[in-house]
Amino acid sequence: MFRFLVFLTLLIFSLSYGNDFSVRSPAFDYGKPIPIVYTCDGKDISPEIIWAHPPANTKSFVLIMDDPDAPFGTFTHWVVYDIPASVNKLPENFPKKPVVDGIKQGINDFGRIGYGGPCPPPGKPHRYFIKLYATDLKSVNLPPKAAKSQVLKAIQGHILS
Repeated sequence: MFRFLVFLTLLIFSLSYGNDFSVRSPAFDYGKPIPIVYTCDGKDISPEIIWAHPPANTKSFVLIMDDPDAPFGTFTHWVVYDIPASVNKLPENFPKKPVVDGIKQGINDFGRIGYGGPCPPPGKPHRYFIKLYATDLKSVNLPPKAAKSQVLKAIQGHILS
């Protein structure tokens, strides 16, 4: 049973003007409800995330998914880092393992590795932001299972877009 309504916003922080860097998910449309399969009431699998046109000097990507509408502050649902510049998507149902083909995953606010789907308390709709950072770092030099705060600190000053 779908007991709540959730929304997703795909967001890119662009620090350079004229950049065509884009991110999307074929699983749902901007501002529309997230299909139940990607929530705790469904299979709790990650949606496919696709990106294109990163800056030329990109060496790796970092992906963060969070919910700014959580009752006790922003809730982190997914932390992925050391995504090589040669990669342009994360497939649906990305494995919930610390390292997948060299790509590292952190701990979400459920206390688990990898993706943790929307599971807000009943009430008002929540927004979910997927932020994809292009960096000039080959690696953020953190082990798997890092917290979002550690990853964001590691890429500070290295974000291209």
